[in-house]
Formats: sequence, structure tokens, C-alpha cells
Amino acid sequence: MLCQPNNDWLQLNLKYLHNVFFDLLILIMKKLLIQESNINGNKAYISGQDAKHITKVLRMLPKDEITFTDGKGKDFNSIIEHITPEQIVLSINSSWDSKSESPVKITLFQGMLKDKKMDTLIRHLTELGIYEWTPLFCERAIPKPDMKKLAARIKRWEKITSEALKQCNRSVLPIINRPVTFPEMIKNTSQFDLKITFWENATLSFNQLNQDKKQINNICVLIGPEGGFSKEEADLAEESGFEILSLGPRILRSETASITACSLIQHYFGDI
Repeated sequence: MLCQPNNDWLQLNLKYLHNVFFDLLILIMKKLLIQESNINGNKAYISGQDAKHITKVLRMLPKDEITFTDGKGKDFNSIIEHITPEQIVLSINSSWDSKSESPVKITLFQGMLKDKKMDTLIRHLTELGIYEWTPLFCERAIPKPDMKKLAARIKRWEKITSEALKQCNRSVLPIINRPVTFPEMIKNTSQFDLKITFWENATLSFNQLNQDKKQINNICVLIGPEGGFSKEEADLAEESGFEILSLGPRILRSETASITACSLIQHYFGDI
């Protein structure tokens, strides 16, 4: 016959699980993002949802330590000086240049995909260390320009990158640009050390790329939409100085191609 647990046993175990839960939450919150405008001398200020999360969920108290970043490449160590659910005042002890950023700056022009795919993609790309991201309207892109919705989508992508930055311990917030057309993109890519278009009909593979790693700091990458780039777009990119490369003999989904391309570039030129 099974014994029924008494109330003292239940209370003790619930308290234990409660403490473990909050310990895990603290581990999950790797690093906070505090905008430069909220950093003043040796003080920093947290408000909004982050303040509520720290006080009501993480249950942090005065003198607890918090590590945060300004999103521009600098990290800070601080202690809580004053705390309420509305605002937290931090006293900064030290600061240092981040060690978690890639030595290569990847700017990705991504052929426009459906909403949820773009949301998931920008989260993964932030984790992979991209520097800048611009949605691209191509001939075969399924979503068409809708100026009323674009502003809201950009705000959502910025929020996703902020959340991903905290989780993956980055210190530079990726730049999210407004969507551009293919001709607009071509006009604004002359400053890069290397430009690559990944296209399913290319004959040259990435492992055949012959570049001096020491000379490459800024890389521009083009990935097509679900229907891929048209022949005319690929030709225009090549005429504009892009290397036209393949990601192998298999046809990849656009979002898979983006993640694969950035992983390969980070492995060859960066820090993966």
C-alpha cells in the first residue's frame, strides 16, 4: 500500500523546486541590454518589462550583481543600488570591451519570406553573430511590399534581436534595416571587402573560394527568397562584383540557406 505524503513533505519539496526554478531563471538571463541613453556615468537605469522581470520573477535584491551590455560592444558589471518594479538603479563597478563578437562583420540581404519564417530566422542569425540584416524584395519573393505593415514588422524584428542578444551573450545589437529592392541593394554594396551571392544554379562552391582571410573584415551576403533569384538578378549581382557561389547539390530552403551561409562564413573568416 502506498503512503500518502504529508503536508510538511510537500511544503519542503515545493520550496526546493521553487528555489531551483529561480536559480535556473537567473542562469537563463545571461546578459541584460541597456541602451546608452540609460547609462549616465557610473549609474545605469532599468525600467519597463526588464525591471518587472528582475523584481517579480528573478526576485533580485539590492547588492545583487547584474552584467549588462550597451549593445554597442561594451559590457558592464554592476550591483543593484535601488530596486522597484518600475525602475532599478545600478551602480557600475567596471566595464570592458566584449570578447563575444565576431572579427568579421556580416551584412545579410535576405529575400523576403513569410512573417514567421523571418521572425525565426533573425533570431538564429543574431546567435550566429551577423552585424547587419536587410530584407530584400526580389522578383520571386512571395510577400509583396506593404508599407503599413513594414514598420510594425521592423519593430518586431528589433525586439527579437534584443531578446536573442541577451540569450546568446552577444554585446553588439545587429542593425535591422528597412526592406529594399534588388536595384537599391546593388547601389549600396560597393564598400564591402567581399560580396557573395549564394544561388542554386552556381557552378562554383564555397570551398573553392580563394580569399586571404586577413584582408576580409566586411562581407555582404545575398540569399534569395523561397523561389530563389532569377537569372537576371544573379547576372546583375555578378556584374556588380559578387561572387556567385553554390551551397551544394541539394536545394535548400531560403531560411536553411541563410543559416548555412552565415555558419560557413563564420567558420572560414570568423570565430566558429
